[in-house]
Amino acid sequence: MASEGAFTVPRMGSFKRAILGYRRGDVDAAILARDTSIEVLERETEDAEARASIAGKAVERAEREQSSLAEMVIEREREIRGLSERLREANERHDRSIASLDSVSARLDEIQQQARGQATRIRMKALREAVEVSRRTQELAAAQGDAEDISPSAENGASPGAPAQSAEAALGELFEGLIKLEIGPLGDFSQLVGFEDTVGRMGASDISVERFSEGRATLSMQFDEPVALLRELEESAPFDFEIRRTSGDELVLDVDEDDGPGQQAA
Repeated sequence: MASEGAFTVPRMGSFKRAILGYRRGDVDAAILARDTSIEVLERETEDAEARASIAGKAVERAEREQSSLAEMVIEREREIRGLSERLREANERHDRSIASLDSVSARLDEIQQQARGQATRIRMKALREAVEVSRRTQELAAAQGDAEDISPSAENGASPGAPAQSAEAALGELFEGLIKLEIGPLGDFSQLVGFEDTVGRMGASDISVERFSEGRATLSMQFDEPVALLRELEESAPFDFEIRRTSGDELVLDVDEDDGPGQQAA
């Protein structure tokens, strides 16, 4: 600035005096130098003011951009907090869903166990009722005088005129279609259920107990394909037996009563 720079106007003491004062030429030169310096300073001032105005506008733009960026940052933080909250709620819902599924699965298992137990109880009740009906039928037949028409061989399921065949030949015989099988004596219903499961694994379908009396059961079953029934029963049945009679689609088997209690309960 002018106050800090070198003097461009000569000091008054440096002017040479004339008769009536200072020399006019020196004074005019000093005034001209002063005016020139003032013009230069004014232009520099104008330039400085222009630069200051530009800088001020740049500062205003920077402040506006900074404010906008701050608003964007605040908005992004708000969105992040919202997303974090939604993620937390989703995780909580997921945990509740997993717990609910576990509860439903446990309840289904419990219902299935109850259903199996109920089905077993219904089945055993039906078998007991069948035994009772069979017993009452026999008593009624005896009371009416029909008992003498029933030969001992017929009660045991044997047919007097049926042709006998060797046990080995019977074991190799193939059975197909509807088969009726009498077996006994059975110690309890669990042996009958185990025997039903055995023939079911051999491919039998439509298995039903037609009669259960005095430890002997008569079952009917359907085989869609030929099967060596007696051979497979000999290998898979839960107890030993002997073949009393085979006649077409009717079989009579006698359980070996010498089997141990553990085998009979199998």
